[in-house]
Amino acid sequence: MRSPAPDTLNGTRRMRNATPSNPSLAEPDLVVAGLVRIADVWQPGEVWVADGRISGLLRAADAPSTTARRLDVGANFVLPGAVDAHVHSLSHAGEGVRAATRAAAAGGVTTIVEMPFDGPGPINTVDRLRAKQDLVQREALIDVALLATLSPGGGWRRADELVSEGAVGFKVSLFDTDPARFPRIDDRELLDVMKAVGGTGRTLCVHAENNEIVKALLREESAAPADDSQAHSRSRPPVSETLGILTAMEIAATSGNALHLCHLSLPRSVDLASWYMSQGVNISIETCPHYLTFTHEDLDTQRGRLKINPPLRGRADREGLWERLEEGSVSILSSDHAPWPLAQKDRDRILDNHSGIPGVETLVAMSLGQALARGPETFDRTVDAITIGPARRFGLDRTKGSLDVGKDADVTVFSVNSDARIDGSSLHSNANWSPYDGHQPGGVVSLTISRGTVVWHAGSGLAGSDGRGRLVSAH
Repeated sequence: MRSPAPDTLNGTRRMRNATPSNPSLAEPDLVVAGLVRIADVWQPGEVWVADGRISGLLRAADAPSTTARRLDVGANFVLPGAVDAHVHSLSHAGEGVRAATRAAAAGGVTTIVEMPFDGPGPINTVDRLRAKQDLVQREALIDVALLATLSPGGGWRRADELVSEGAVGFKVSLFDTDPARFPRIDDRELLDVMKAVGGTGRTLCVHAENNEIVKALLREESAAPADDSQAHSRSRPPVSETLGILTAMEIAATSGNALHLCHLSLPRSVDLASWYMSQGVNISIETCPHYLTFTHEDLDTQRGRLKINPPLRGRADREGLWERLEEGSVSILSSDHAPWPLAQKDRDRILDNHSGIPGVETLVAMSLGQALARGPETFDRTVDAITIGPARRFGLDRTKGSLDVGKDADVTVFSVNSDARIDGSSLHSNANWSPYDGHQPGGVVSLTISRGTVVWHAGSGLAGSDGRGRLVSAH
């Protein structure tokens, strides 16, 4: 794997004097004071940062004095930087790593796991992976982990070399979204893919929808009236998702490899996956804020802007996903950031629109604001699902996902604010819109720190240069 770009903003490591009151505690560069979760209790505390890493996590009453720069955020929540496990920066040429990582920073996300299905072509060879690594090193504002894919026709044979070059995992699709950019892996080849990924020790992410059902229903729904916004929902019924995940899980059960189920939209899908997990199958479950916020009824007003795969479901499904997040069955919340411009989302016939929404900048606010309104336990589960959950799954938790001493000083401050309203036109993705436009999530990201450097402050905006972000590897 290529060496990551140096962090020129944090300077060189230097020896520090211990604090007078605590000889074992190194003098920090920076102190962030606010509500910190210590021993599972939110309480006034301080996060100490030295040379870009966490050097202390202290109760306010126990914190010694220091002359370091101090950012006191009062009664606001000081969290680990979010890890967005599902970002498509390059599906559309108008976005790119620069815009996506700037949007991430403004939204409290300090690491993204970047999907491999790029507009110019999938990341399925060492040369393409290297080219994307070079792009990250030129453009990224925050840190990036890269997935690769194993294309049909024997691509599974490249698994070892792609991991050696730095891929933190793989993603494939059971649905034929695009034969070149986003192709389908059929069931026979999935056997080889699972075995190959298992041999690397990495996780296989799967977009799990039954290809035969969806393709046939898309043909049937092509005759639907132009103003029928529910044609999209009918073309991808619940069984298309549950059959898709059952295929992936049964093969994973026989091959023994780690499986990550992307963007599940149904409580039943979570329940099925939980049963397989109870049998010892290594599975992680992901859902997204849009499934926790909207229902298929919202398609009647937002139409193509809420065309997402899998589609939005009913109110009972939305509530059921919240309940499974609260009980700990859902370990990862991601944005599935897919920033298509409105020209590709506002076409008259809903089926003619691209699928996906911009979301990396709204992941933290929409998730945590709604979770806080549901109660403290839901809030804690949701914090974990956007921080340590994805970091652990993709082998990034040695440096990411928590405020443990020695990890990267990635810090997000979530400020409770019932009046805060999302303005899609002011967000930093080049998409220049958001399905959450006008929503009042209940809070905002007021501060983002990446490896000890402030990259977002709600009062002054973005800071930091393109290329300061690092490539993150799995342990």
